[in-house]
Amino acid sequence: MIPVAFDYARPTSLDEALGLLANDGGTTKVIAGGQSILPLMKLRLAQPARLIDIGRLAELRGVRRIEGDRLAIGALTTYDELLRDPNIVHGLLRDALPGIGDVQVRNRGTIGGAIAHADPASDMPAILLALEADVVVRSSKGERVIPITTFFNGPFTTALGADEILVEVRFLAGRDNYGSAYRSIEQPASGYSLAGAAVIVGRKDRGSGPLDDVRIALTGVADTPYRATAAEKAFLSSGKPADAGAHATDGVTVASDIHADAEFRAAVAAVQVRRALEAAIARAE
Repeated sequence: MIPVAFDYARPTSLDEALGLLANDGGTTKVIAGGQSILPLMKLRLAQPARLIDIGRLAELRGVRRIEGDRLAIGALTTYDELLRDPNIVHGLLRDALPGIGDVQVRNRGTIGGAIAHADPASDMPAILLALEADVVVRSSKGERVIPITTFFNGPFTTALGADEILVEVRFLAGRDNYGSAYRSIEQPASGYSLAGAAVIVGRKDRGSGPLDDVRIALTGVADTPYRATAAEKAFLSSGKPADAGAHATDGVTVASDIHADAEFRAAVAAVQVRRALEAAIARAE
């Protein structure tokens, strides 16, 4: 189908883009790679009055190190650019990035776009939950930092204000005595996860004792990505990946659709948590 008619603007700076968004009233959508919104517009499931294309703003692209051994990922950094950056040593990112979409999506789709779109089956939100990332957003009024744990409000819904642009994501660089992994089963036609598990395990004191830090996040299972805290507690109690998997969906309403019913999706989630934990543990040794 053909989208409903819309206005189009391509600002040459972030300040110009924020000025266009100020007092807009929520009728504008910001695009970068356009891999998510444009298909919805063609189906007329989304009908914005105006698009602001920030895809050529070099100031929002790239990976850099900041204070406290942290990385800052510009919102316009593509999947392919992130995968090729030498600062990215996290196993879960190296597991997930090569399988996101296809070559075109990985070269055009952006990290910021994936997070702002908040598809409940997208890979990046779960990965960033496991990484305990912060999301930096900016408006003409200033900047604020949103913990990733409070960023996703529901399917395709975030804490991002109508006048704000997501400019950066921050998380810790790789650390010794830590390992991470991402495992998922995907819907063959779309490539989206039926259930995906992002896991980080490590030792807080950098010694050789038992693994005492674990983070498990899931995507594709519920109406929003989530931290599986019950699974984390189960693993810390027993040290067994299978025990964590058995609690992967505790406290959430598991999605049921034409691709997988709730029982099957819950079973898949348990398997993916176990597999991701086994891989992360091996990398932490």
